[in-house]
Amino acid sequence: MIDRFLAALSRLFAQAGMVVAALMALLVVVSIAGRATMSRPIQGDVELTQFGVALCISLALPWCQWQRANIIVDFFTQRLGVRRIAVLDGIGALLMAAMYLLLAWRTGAGAVSVREAFEATMILDLPMWWVYASLAPGLALAGLIALRQAWSLLLRPALPAPASGGGR
Repeated sequence: MIDRFLAALSRLFAQAGMVVAALMALLVVVSIAGRATMSRPIQGDVELTQFGVALCISLALPWCQWQRANIIVDFFTQRLGVRRIAVLDGIGALLMAAMYLLLAWRTGAGAVSVREAFEATMILDLPMWWVYASLAPGLALAGLIALRQAWSLLLRPALPAPASGGGR
């Protein structure tokens, strides 16, 4: 049940990331066309694009982790048995979980700090805390998925891994 929930939520985050990516592409095209034809680009297009790309990446990370689509260098483990590879993969998932959750925590803390300092973007004067706060959910979900994968690989070796695809 938890696997279906994590899969569905990570898919939803990835779809939201695709929408953000499409909107960023449209923004760039309209801004370039406006600059070329009327000498009027969209004000703050670079700020919005930077924000959008960061958000898109954050939203795609949970699906990437669910699919085990991270790069794996298995040169030294090719001759190991299935169980040893599962243990190493579990340790890797645990380390990824720690990294994702640390990043989620620090982006959340950064959002609070930046909000208290009233920091804003230079051109559009958008509050910077929005950027930080929007990154935390994707990082946190990726961390939860990595924890689930580590649990499955390290503590429940009889169960199949929660994600299919990616990796080896």
